[in-house]
Amino acid sequence: MKRVLVLGGSGFVGRALCEQWAARFGAGGPRLLVPSRRRERVKHLFPLPTVDVVQASVHDDHALAGLLSGVDAVVNLVAILHGSSAQFEQVHVELPRRLAQACVKAGVHRLVHVSALGVSEDPAQAPSEYLRTKAEGELALRAAQPDLALTVLRPSVIFGEHDRFLNLFADLQALAPVMALAGAQARFQPVWVEDVARALVHCLLEPATAGQIIECAGPEVLTLAELVQLAGRASGHARPVWPVPDAVGRLQAALLGCLPGEPLMSADNLDSMQVPNVASGRLPGLASLGIEPASVHVIAPGYLGQGGQGARRLNRFRAWAGR
Repeated sequence: MKRVLVLGGSGFVGRALCEQWAARFGAGGPRLLVPSRRRERVKHLFPLPTVDVVQASVHDDHALAGLLSGVDAVVNLVAILHGSSAQFEQVHVELPRRLAQACVKAGVHRLVHVSALGVSEDPAQAPSEYLRTKAEGELALRAAQPDLALTVLRPSVIFGEHDRFLNLFADLQALAPVMALAGAQARFQPVWVEDVARALVHCLLEPATAGQIIECAGPEVLTLAELVQLAGRASGHARPVWPVPDAVGRLQAALLGCLPGEPLMSADNLDSMQVPNVASGRLPGLASLGIEPASVHVIAPGYLGQGGQGARRLNRFRAWAGR
């Protein structure tokens, strides 16, 4: 393997993958090609010796064909948590379908795709646009088999130093006297971003993982309320958590949707949380790849507690809200 195309390589998981790849292979290792519509957003990848950043849109068929030239494998990390039905369809369904077709046409036979826990075999049974389109995206990729050697990773909520999950709840608790929380009893099995990156590296290097669906989950099942409380304690700003009824949560989500930038919580997020975001136990997990997943209780305090002062978190929240 000489060259791997990483779609979504500029994001949270992509950053961890690129860093681990560079640490493993050094300057002389296989190259990672990371496309981005705006190069200035991926400056953190520039120093990595094995990463080539190019300006391109993966939603353009001509650009996608060009990116696949000379590539041995592809990793697809592109996903959204918020958006319209059309946006979910474009990112989670149309892109995988176009990617599979382009890979077969270009003679690229290896693809590792990151989906999500809670995905059903029947998209019609999904309670949210996020889970429905994730399921349809998987089906679109499987339709290209056997011409495509496909591995699907299904992670639970992913945490880590640059996450927008626990960091966000820590930020909010630096400001608010209480946390009014919709979906407080929703269940997750949070997985460390570095463990997901290790799984991606393993799958790229091990052809035997082709054809598998692998559940990426941490060692503990926690409710959303418990995760929020963990973020508060670790950052030094623990606040009482007040669960709110579903109707109030949906009103809250509608109001938050009026703010600039990505919403904190959308109605579609609440719909997704109807499905427990935990491993089914019926599919291989990280242990099948030789990975012992790290606990959120061990990892999160190490980054949430660093400089977690109210003023810094207030500035970060203002920057987020004003995007």
